[in-house]
Amino acid sequence: MSVQPVYPTSSICRFVSTHASSQGRPEPLQCGRFTLSFERPLVMGILNVTPDSFSDGGNFVARGDALRQAERMLLDGADLIDIGGESTRPGALPVATDEELARVIPLVEQLRDANVPLSVDTYKPEVMRAALAAGADMINDIWGFRMPGAIDAVRGSDCGLCVMHMLGEPRTMQASEPVYQDVVEDVRAFLAERTEALLQAGIARSRVSVDPGFGFGKTVKHNYTLLAHLADTAPRGEPPLPILAGLSRKSILSAVTGRGAPGERLAASIAAAVCAAAHGASIIRVHDVAQTVDALKIWSATCAAAHRS
Repeated sequence: MSVQPVYPTSSICRFVSTHASSQGRPEPLQCGRFTLSFERPLVMGILNVTPDSFSDGGNFVARGDALRQAERMLLDGADLIDIGGESTRPGALPVATDEELARVIPLVEQLRDANVPLSVDTYKPEVMRAALAAGADMINDIWGFRMPGAIDAVRGSDCGLCVMHMLGEPRTMQASEPVYQDVVEDVRAFLAERTEALLQAGIARSRVSVDPGFGFGKTVKHNYTLLAHLADTAPRGEPPLPILAGLSRKSILSAVTGRGAPGERLAASIAAAVCAAAHGASIIRVHDVAQTVDALKIWSATCAAAHRS
């Protein structure tokens, strides 16, 4: 007995390819030593060197473990590596600048010759400066370069910038029900305002990417609304700015699947990555690189086949 899909495959591919390209392909992103183009979604591997991250806290605190994980992600097909020295999970407490520097900078120095763009996940201007001096190619800032001195820290470089939306701060952002007038438009307006602040400071638009901040001060409904309208969260303009999407292992997946532990969220994370690609993500930030790379290859091949002559 055969079961027919609700939508024929070709119809799905026509939908996703049209939706993702409705505003045109993003221009290449200047990312330090690299220029990133987006013929396909790029996979950013997460390298948390923290004791308290929600999913892999403590796994890669030791330098050797972190380096082995970076090598594994590169072998698995990661296009970028994002190094984080401070947890930004809901309820997380800030880390002293000296501690974050000690966790992050030696890794950047040891990985800078790996021929892969290195991103550093930080909001502290002091860490930004040190990371760029050590060889980082991108700064991924959950605060959207709002901290005093953050824009000055990156202005004189050629690094890529990721501007993220967050309502509140990690320690309290999920403590009460987040409220928006229109979550898609509110996030887009914030990202547009922060992008404009960077441009006014003399930073080239070709260095900027944006992230709607899944899980950062949003309800489950807000997050899935943002995912469904992902392309609309980018600031208006042509060509569109690249969008980074980070849903990997997050609790919003458990809210739908009912599988509670982060380690049980692999299938949901892969599904979320494909959904993000279908709705316009240019960079997808994940813990599980090999599985995500494989899933996106199948999605891309199916979409390409839908355009046969």
